[in-house]
Amino acid sequence: MIGHDKEQIGIVTVPEALNRAEDVGLDLVEISPNAKPPVCKIMDFGKFKYEEKKKAQQSRKNHQVIKVKELRMRPNIGDHDLENKLKMGKKFLSEGYKLKLTLMYRGREMSRQDLGQDLLTRVLSSLSEHAQMEKDSPLMGRKKSIILAPK
Repeated sequence: MIGHDKEQIGIVTVPEALNRAEDVGLDLVEISPNAKPPVCKIMDFGKFKYEEKKKAQQSRKNHQVIKVKELRMRPNIGDHDLENKLKMGKKFLSEGYKLKLTLMYRGREMSRQDLGQDLLTRVLSSLSEHAQMEKDSPLMGRKKSIILAPK
């Protein structure tokens, strides 16, 4: 048993430990039930739970979430549509988001994957001043993805 002021009391019976906790006005909390003999501590359990909750909130507050925006396109996208996608991509990158470019193939477009690769090189060259390539994944099924990180 561990006392309320963190001194080690020793092996004590359960009723005696409960009496000591009650005398101090605190709770008897079992810390390590699997130990031989089990370890108990006299503490304010409500205060302990409150402090644990505050620590968890603080760690979540300091944790930074990486946000990813996705632009989907097909190999035979029109020039104007591509310009709009690039404008949105530049906006996302300037706001600090990572950008995932997904190229989707349908039907016979699978036989002309070189068109899709040309499109991706065009997109990368136009976004090169705003972003750098972070990950280039191979063709997975009918989709090819590239992840760009802002500079």
